[in-house]
Amino acid sequence: MKQILVIDDEVAIGQLLFNFLSRNGFEVETATSGLGAFEKLSTKAFDLVLCDFRLKDTDGREILKEIKANYPGTGVIIITAYSDIRLAVELIKLGAYDYISKPLYPNEILNTINKAIETREAIHTSVSTLPIPEKVTPKKGKEISTDLGYVVGESDVSLELMRQINLVAPTNFSVLIYGESGTGKEAVAKSIHLKSSRKDKPFIALDCGSLTKELAGSEFFGHEKGSFTGALATKIGHFEQANGGTLFLDEIGNLSYESQMALLRTVQERKVKRIGSTKEIDLDVRIIVATNENLPQAIKDGRFREDLYYRFNEFMIQLPALRERGDDLILFADYFLVQANQELGKNIPGFPKNILNSFKAYPWPGNIRELKNVIRRLVLLSDTNTILTSALPLEIAAQSKDVSTPISSPSASPDLKNRAQEAEYETIMQVLKQVSFNKSKAAEILNIDRKTLYNKMKSFSIK
Repeated sequence: MKQILVIDDEVAIGQLLFNFLSRNGFEVETATSGLGAFEKLSTKAFDLVLCDFRLKDTDGREILKEIKANYPGTGVIIITAYSDIRLAVELIKLGAYDYISKPLYPNEILNTINKAIETREAIHTSVSTLPIPEKVTPKKGKEISTDLGYVVGESDVSLELMRQINLVAPTNFSVLIYGESGTGKEAVAKSIHLKSSRKDKPFIALDCGSLTKELAGSEFFGHEKGSFTGALATKIGHFEQANGGTLFLDEIGNLSYESQMALLRTVQERKVKRIGSTKEIDLDVRIIVATNENLPQAIKDGRFREDLYYRFNEFMIQLPALRERGDDLILFADYFLVQANQELGKNIPGFPKNILNSFKAYPWPGNIRELKNVIRRLVLLSDTNTILTSALPLEIAAQSKDVSTPISSPSASPDLKNRAQEAEYETIMQVLKQVSFNKSKAAEILNIDRKTLYNKMKSFSIK
């Protein structure tokens, strides 16, 4: 039975909530002051606290701070008679799950409480035991929840990320996800979709970074057969494909200004018309966008429309870089090791200490995507059940004090072919990182065509 503490200096309201929540299967205790509340919190673990914002001896803000500092596993919902959005935002930033405005409505209270408890349970059970093949036992033996890809971790920033996902998912808010390249923006978008009422409807992703202004209209809105030269068949656009579900627009900052204007019109009117058609199609689409660009600066520079930015930015999620996620790095590394073992038919049980030290010291500019690619490469290059330092990319190996310089060592017996392949891999990775994995730009810089680049990326297991 879930434990709830109600804090309200109005005895009648406290008793009302006690009776209502008890009838709905909760074990409830009440307190009429901040002092009384902390006496109860010190002797008993509560799943959730419902706290009136205005109390005689303190206020909900201070109680919230105290609970988050000393009882981080306890969720907090603030009750307030002051329907002030700025106050609500402040409280949520401080760690409140949600707030409820007076007058209190039973259904609203119950729904908010149930969602808060579900969120708490999701956070604390998000990392579960990994189904491991025979003879493969990673040191951590844990996986990141399969429905969330590699979004969930155990660090404070990861738990906060999960809280925000659970907070916004049930709404119809448009979401702007900001993060460096490789941090898992699409995985976050999928998580929001899977936790929403649209989870059984389509999730459609579109990489705006690859769209020219000539191609954007057709990809967004579709076209009718014969509407322009080369339109050999009717094409259903991404908006129409995502109708009823979620449309994820990645690298939104790379769209041309003309494409932004057309996109704004569609978002405002919630209607779409295929190129070459006069028929308007009603849209019910949730839009999630992602970027690694500084959009406010792009607005100042005249490269991004301010009105479109505010249409998308109903709720922003700042995705942490891998270097900001503490020991999640090792959790992710163990998980990707198991995946690589399964993919490549290897049986590598874990990472030597010097390898882990190199991982921890390296800044990971390519974030989780880079970590995954590096581990797949390490497993591929390892002929034994031990990962060797010599298999590390040079920029990562250089982070370890234990790393020798094999090429200058007489006993190293360098293989010229392998050295050439390593140099090619490093060059490609460096260029891809510089252009945020825009393959067209990378191919141009490397002076090779896109097909050649794709083939080389495939051979090096770069995704």
